[in-house]
Amino acid sequence: MRAVYFSEFDGRSISLHDVPDARPPGSGEVRIRVRAAGLNRADLMQARGSYPPPAGYSPNLPGLEFTGEITERGGGVDDWNIGDRVMAITAGEAQAEFVTIDARLLMRVPESLSFTEAAPIPEAFITAHDAVLTQGQLASGETLLIHAVGSGVGLAALQMAKVSGNTVIGTSRTADKLDRCREFGLNHGIPTTHGPVFADRVKEFTSGVNVVLDLVGGTYFLESLRALAVKGRIILVGLTAGRASEIDLGMTLQKRAKIVGTVLRARPIEEKESATGAFADAFLPQFENGAIKPVIDRVFHASEAQAAYEYLSSNESFGKVVLEF
Repeated sequence: MRAVYFSEFDGRSISLHDVPDARPPGSGEVRIRVRAAGLNRADLMQARGSYPPPAGYSPNLPGLEFTGEITERGGGVDDWNIGDRVMAITAGEAQAEFVTIDARLLMRVPESLSFTEAAPIPEAFITAHDAVLTQGQLASGETLLIHAVGSGVGLAALQMAKVSGNTVIGTSRTADKLDRCREFGLNHGIPTTHGPVFADRVKEFTSGVNVVLDLVGGTYFLESLRALAVKGRIILVGLTAGRASEIDLGMTLQKRAKIVGTVLRARPIEEKESATGAFADAFLPQFENGAIKPVIDRVFHASEAQAAYEYLSSNESFGKVVLEF
């Protein structure tokens, strides 16, 4: 089969390559003909050799999410049929013509969406739902602050929060992205073009935010703590601005703040199943009625993988970049 392949871990040696076929499905597994796959920051990091996949997955074969149809079923798979249109997260190797995964991770592609249109859903929406609503316990009427709100995860969190009755404040280094987020319900946008200085602006809109979805890390952290309300929660998901940050322990105590670090990729299959099911039950129907929409910036054919990765690394994208197979 053909798959996106890293011949070197320099962030540039990316091509569509002949690789061994995805293995036949074992008990409880399915093999899927991939039609589209979303790109993620984790793929960029893997291409640079800084974020290897969990054991059992090739570091040369990226891909954390896909859409496609089932071509084979292993024993014990009774809830899915050959030809079913499905989508899912996986720990790697999804940017290929075929992928074999545990059937417990599958979701149905909404009938109103094509494979390509649905490709941005699994990783971004499951990550955002798990971070903001499951771990952050965002309640209706509370305020959410999202860093990098124009990213795939940021836009997913924004839309789910608005459907749930929340006020949403977003930051972005690009003012244009904040303007575009307003069509998805963003209440207040704060540009961080000249650095992460936003806490005072947040307090112009609210006495403090209840939940921060931090997809950036680094020097954003202390400002997020300053912007937090009493009993607020910071959910740290990404570190694009760096791994190190100052923390005011006194402010943390005074605000009775909760700080949660989370990743999705390396979790046990049972936890991924739970996160997938929680999102699907609560929000998958919202795609059918149009209340929530996957946001695609640009679509590339898999043979253009190098260009797709370069575009994602440029930070110009709004929403997700998708590869078609």
